[in-house]
Amino acid sequence: MQQESIIFKEVELLVQPSHREMKNRKDQTPRELFSIEHANLLRKGEEWVRNTATQCMLVATIIATVVFAAIFSVPAGDNDEEGIPTHWRNVVFRMFAVSEAMALSFSLISILIYLSILTAPYVEKEFLSLLPLRLVFGLLTLCISIATMMLAFVSSFFLAYNHHRSNFIPIISAVSVTFPLFVFWYLQSELLRDLSYLSFRFMFSTKPGKGWKTQIKLY
Repeated sequence: MQQESIIFKEVELLVQPSHREMKNRKDQTPRELFSIEHANLLRKGEEWVRNTATQCMLVATIIATVVFAAIFSVPAGDNDEEGIPTHWRNVVFRMFAVSEAMALSFSLISILIYLSILTAPYVEKEFLSLLPLRLVFGLLTLCISIATMMLAFVSSFFLAYNHHRSNFIPIISAVSVTFPLFVFWYLQSELLRDLSYLSFRFMFSTKPGKGWKTQIKLY
């Protein structure tokens, strides 16, 4: 739907302004004919965007719930006399605290972005750049929340097991928890690239007809 809308806009810039509102034999303007011909595609696009936003919002909500609960679970406990965390002077503990805060913040931002997608009116012009860019920013913030959640886990793991002579277990754990992040990025990179390319190309294209032939090649 985004590609079709961009091509329509590009072709609209190529014709004379007086021809843009001309009607055919069925008394239809180009915009009206486009809406009629792409009604089914618009419905499928709305369904896909809603399903994607719903599933990603569910993941972001789970991350926010887990991170919020982990904030109050201080690694290695508190000092009984002063009531402060035992490793509060440790750099790793500070990394844990910062990564927990970032994970909670970006997961909440992702939830708000997907909520705005679910409440969007889903008109044709929204598929040009608004909805795709919201999906891109939602996936990026979700990826950052996953990365910072993994960083918080690694930090707490080091605080819990670093008192041993060998760092073999913490290092292996730190390497293994990075796999989900790479898998997520690998699976979503193509979608992010296509949505970002088409959206920003349309937004920053100032010359009439610029990029039209490139969009045709996408088919």
